[in-house]
Amino acid sequence: MIKKIKKILNKKNRAKIVCLTAYSKNVAEEIDKHVDIVLVGDSLGSVLYNYKTTRSVSLTEMINHSKSVRLGVQKSLMVVDMPYKTYDTSVSALKNSKKIMKETKCDAVKLEGGKKIIKQIRALTKNNIPVMGHLGLLPQSAKGKFKSKGKTTKEINQLINDALLLQKNGVFAIVLECIKTPIAKQITKSLKIPTIGIGSSVYCDGQVLVTDDLIGLNQTNIKFVKKFLNVKKYINSGLRKFAYEVRTSKYPTKKHSY
Repeated sequence: MIKKIKKILNKKNRAKIVCLTAYSKNVAEEIDKHVDIVLVGDSLGSVLYNYKTTRSVSLTEMINHSKSVRLGVQKSLMVVDMPYKTYDTSVSALKNSKKIMKETKCDAVKLEGGKKIIKQIRALTKNNIPVMGHLGLLPQSAKGKFKSKGKTTKEINQLINDALLLQKNGVFAIVLECIKTPIAKQITKSLKIPTIGIGSSVYCDGQVLVTDDLIGLNQTNIKFVKKFLNVKKYINSGLRKFAYEVRTSKYPTKKHSY
């Protein structure tokens, strides 16, 4: 775990960090071949369960999916999102993060927020629980339509101060979500730890996306999502062939029968 985190830290100003989400063993196995970090994100709420917000994701759901992902991750750093309301206090944050670490065998946890949750961050890092931070758009607490951050002087100052505060209190990396390009660039340059961008420009030390989005499994028009593959095309091709062979009695053959 410590070696994997040091490897991520050493990429700062040397090499870009690649991070993708996974919610199951089969997907994690494939992702693990290409990335530095596998994130079991609470985005599984909308991706898998059609929840309207990530606030509906439970600790049990996160742990169960993380157990599956752990079976598929060999080389990458595995990070698990702490779900909404599981780190309201330092006591609950420590209790629930220990539960996640113990039951999933993950390498680190991720929490959303800056100064407001700094006591929780401190409680975890002082107890040797590796923490990834998350600033900018915070899906667990955002209300209404999601908007980019870093537009006003107040927002800019808060983002910069929060980033420095998180670094000071021991987080090993920070996800920057939907932060305006100049501010994301400024934050990244001001930190000794890596930033992982999502909708926050190429100037971050790395990038993360929801895997289902980039392979075209989700119908999403989010600005920062680039569809690198239309996996539905291949799925439909296979399903079409199966249906045809069943209806024409070409499947199963003797080869596929006992």
